[in-house]
Amino acid sequence: MLPTSVTRVSAALAFTAATSIAHAQAPSAPATPEHTLTANVGLFSEYIFRGISQTAKEPALQGGFDYAHSSGFYLGTWASNISWLQDFGAYSRSSLEWDFYGGFKAPIGADGWFYDVGALYYYYPGKRNPGVINADSFELYGAIGWNWVSLKLSYSLDDYFGARPTGSKTDGTIYYDLSASYPIGDSGFAFIGHVGHLDVEHDGRDSDPGTAGKVGYTDWKVGLSYVVPEGAVKGLEIGAYYTDSNAKSRFYTDLTGYDTSKSRGVVYVKKTF
Repeated sequence: MLPTSVTRVSAALAFTAATSIAHAQAPSAPATPEHTLTANVGLFSEYIFRGISQTAKEPALQGGFDYAHSSGFYLGTWASNISWLQDFGAYSRSSLEWDFYGGFKAPIGADGWFYDVGALYYYYPGKRNPGVINADSFELYGAIGWNWVSLKLSYSLDDYFGARPTGSKTDGTIYYDLSASYPIGDSGFAFIGHVGHLDVEHDGRDSDPGTAGKVGYTDWKVGLSYVVPEGAVKGLEIGAYYTDSNAKSRFYTDLTGYDTSKSRGVVYVKKTF
């Protein structure tokens, strides 16, 4: 029989060897890729942007591409069909919104906090009617968030989508966006919610206190989404939401008589590849 001390040493050596083998055989966590390229496509019953319809009851086909670097830097482009520029008589021919954006997104510590800063350019190809200001817009944005909720501020560097309600430029317009997508356990379902506020610069509220914030408004939405977990359509997102705002209809009713700011329900499907 070996001395107790020898037995303990042998056991310790055996444990160390077994642990080393186990560590060597255990699969390592996959490294974060340095470069990531994704594509997305979606079909919506109506395109709603900041509480306002862009397609006047008609469906929208949307999609884009995104590049992300492991440092947090990203670039992307996205497009959707629209009708609002023609519906309001601003353009005689225009049916596309094409966006270009880039920024930097990174975690703050290790508790789920993050920040996101960048710039976004909205491009509207088409033919403007005489005297109409170009609807193309350029915004800077910054956001801070935690896991499933974020607060974002967007600041317009030029006329807000060509709007000049009092004849003065609307650069400096701000949009505040509080959004959340709260997962319901591991079910694949999530509650989606949003509250936003548009503060339009030079919209006449200062010269006429009785119509304070007459072009600006607050909008909100609430809904439910579901991501398919397995199968041939794994990752497909299906959702529905209800949206409304307190925008004054006289400023958001197009030439066809459609109030683009009214409450409505939206259903959609989308997929990221």
